[in-house]
Amino acid sequence: MRRLALAALFATLMAAVMSAVASSASHSTPNRERVRLNSADQAAARAAVLRRGDLGSGWAGGARKAPPPSTVTCPGYQPKQSDLVRTGAAEARFQHTGLVLQTDAQVLKTRTMVARDWQRSVADPRSAKCLRYMLSKQLPSNERLVSFKKRAFPRVAKYAAAYRLLVRVHAQGQTVLVVVDLVTVGRSRTELTLTMSAPATARKALPAAEVQVARALLARVSA
Repeated sequence: MRRLALAALFATLMAAVMSAVASSASHSTPNRERVRLNSADQAAARAAVLRRGDLGSGWAGGARKAPPPSTVTCPGYQPKQSDLVRTGAAEARFQHTGLVLQTDAQVLKTRTMVARDWQRSVADPRSAKCLRYMLSKQLPSNERLVSFKKRAFPRVAKYAAAYRLLVRVHAQGQTVLVVVDLVTVGRSRTELTLTMSAPATARKALPAAEVQVARALLARVSA
């Protein structure tokens, strides 16, 4: 019983951490990309995120409403996004005893827009520092960002980057260390983001699983 209660606590805490990660760049600003969703690209986005059938037994969750466009805003660094047009978006989140796995797909109007977005918001040397800054501001008072760093990730697509966060969370009289990995890859007009969180003790096992998931999602990209 104690083990199940602790697993439920981990899942709750990690879902909260992931919500902070997802909302860290969401601000009301005229610099956000424009939204012009169409049925074909919406279908392509939904096909590119994880489905229940992709996972083994014991996983719970499913498709979720995709969040509104986000932007990157830090002191001295605000990459332009108002000339980008989102035509498709989808999100899915699953959890399983101590693990939370979320995938997001975004389809832009042209390949040039994806290249432009990547160069400004990922390849720019200031982007990682800015992301750390925003995350540290977004975490609630019982969560503390211990470390954040960009890490190596196989070139599974034209665009690929990965980051790792360690977050210390205090709740219900317990303090736990959570690892959150962010992986973003892009192909053609589609940008995919994979977020995986787990107890920090499992950190060594995550990279191999993330590569496998990224390859599986990229194989379904049709836009």
